[in-house]
Amino acid sequence: MTTDYSSYNCDVLIIGGGAAGLTLALKMADKAKVTILSKSSLKLGSTYYAQGGIAAVLDAEDSELAHVEDTLAAGAGLCHRDIVEYTVGRARECIEWLIGQGVVFSKDPDNSSSTVMGNYHLTQEGGHRHRRVIHAADATGKAVFEVLAAKVLAHPNIRFITNSVAVDLLTSHKLGRPGNRCLGAYVLQEETGKVITIGARFTVLATGGASKVYLYTSNPDGACGDGIAMAWRAGCRVANMEFNQFHPTCLYHPLDRNFLISEALRGEGAVLRLPDGTRFMPGYHELAELAPRDIVARAIDAEMKKTGCDCVYLDISHKPAEFIKAHFPTIYARCLSLGIDICKQPIPVVPAAHYSCGGVVVDRNGKTDVDHLYAIGETSFTGLHGANRMASNSLLECFVFAFSASEHITSKLADTELPLDLPKWDESQVTDSDEDIVIAHNWDEIRRFMWDYVGIVRTTKRLHRAQHRINLLRNEIQDYYSNYRISAPLLELRNLAMVAELIIASALSRHESRGLHFCLDYPEKSAHPRDTFLKPEHFVHS
Repeated sequence: MTTDYSSYNCDVLIIGGGAAGLTLALKMADKAKVTILSKSSLKLGSTYYAQGGIAAVLDAEDSELAHVEDTLAAGAGLCHRDIVEYTVGRARECIEWLIGQGVVFSKDPDNSSSTVMGNYHLTQEGGHRHRRVIHAADATGKAVFEVLAAKVLAHPNIRFITNSVAVDLLTSHKLGRPGNRCLGAYVLQEETGKVITIGARFTVLATGGASKVYLYTSNPDGACGDGIAMAWRAGCRVANMEFNQFHPTCLYHPLDRNFLISEALRGEGAVLRLPDGTRFMPGYHELAELAPRDIVARAIDAEMKKTGCDCVYLDISHKPAEFIKAHFPTIYARCLSLGIDICKQPIPVVPAAHYSCGGVVVDRNGKTDVDHLYAIGETSFTGLHGANRMASNSLLECFVFAFSASEHITSKLADTELPLDLPKWDESQVTDSDEDIVIAHNWDEIRRFMWDYVGIVRTTKRLHRAQHRINLLRNEIQDYYSNYRISAPLLELRNLAMVAELIIASALSRHESRGLHFCLDYPEKSAHPRDTFLKPEHFVHS
């Protein structure tokens, strides 16, 4: 829906309509007036397309300690143990809440004596020593999203605005008022081309990640790092932006370049092969195909460079066809539509940018450096993922921190006044552009040099080349933004360039190879693990 207002107020403004944003809205709606902002239709976020599942200790033979230790190991020394323990400790609560909302997870009909809660089917993914990933076949995100979205749309206290893009956050500091409190946001409504002002007691960024900064990605088009860029411009720190997870297995096909092949296939026995059929992962890690994602992605990248092949192949054809179709119906159907019968032949795959392990610095309540501004989900940096996110901990993080943020906001709601006298958007000094082609060209250039210079394997020379290019482009984009009427593509380009600059700066500051950051000039891991924190006041750009 499009709301025909020039301005209005709400208790809680949530920017982003994925798992984190929808969960927070439902947790808050009985206590507050909530507005959810979605930049596109409801089904175009990353949550809807998430295949694998949610990591949680639901088996009596598993333990929270094991989940914690597996997460710490995958994170290569940079996970914050207290946050890992906190997140793992709330996992069952989140799963029970989702079941209570009506999410239908897959059961295990062949194991009636199972030690698993509710006899749900659990799968195993990379980095996990136990089966602990609860799922809805191979379309978990869709199952979760559809249930939560239906409840959100039916709730009288929730206003859902689609096809609208947040331009920037309004803060007291920007308006010359005391302190630095977030007061809401300017929002561009695409259907009308008008910018409205939304004031809010609390604002929550739940905008997802930034993997569209790379040429090849599993993410939908909206993953431009909007929340990270807006928070940075508002004065928030970011951390660990150099750790960009490349999912090892994205479908390699000219007609479908964004389709993810779930890690759950490898959990159920799929193996990686070269074009000649040779299996190669046992030579890289003792866990072979179930090694952490950074190791598998680098192994594939190395084999492709060594052999000159365009892709490698993921083979699950040795499993019974009935098993494959029952466990992976979405992947089976999509591949079959492209002429690939995964019951009989391997799937061509390549690594693709998939997840941003860094983001806006928050505490365990999701609170940022700016008062009354929160960030949850992939846009945030909680300390959970360290230098490499373990499979299926991402959706878990969305729910856990949506819960904690809702609790913290609720405790502050009664003592927080609505912001008053917020200025309307001023476009009196700008004109319509006749050079929109520049936006498309700059967008393409950023994504290409980020893939070439700031990808799976990096060098200092490549990073400096990328830094030189992004500095030039950021100046061009800022000039364009200052002189012409804004559009959704321009706003996304502006945010994409900002995030690219932060990733490059973070990568240049890390003089080691750790987790997802692998630099040929510094191939060894430092003996002193540290997070990379960036502060807006240290940058010329803002």
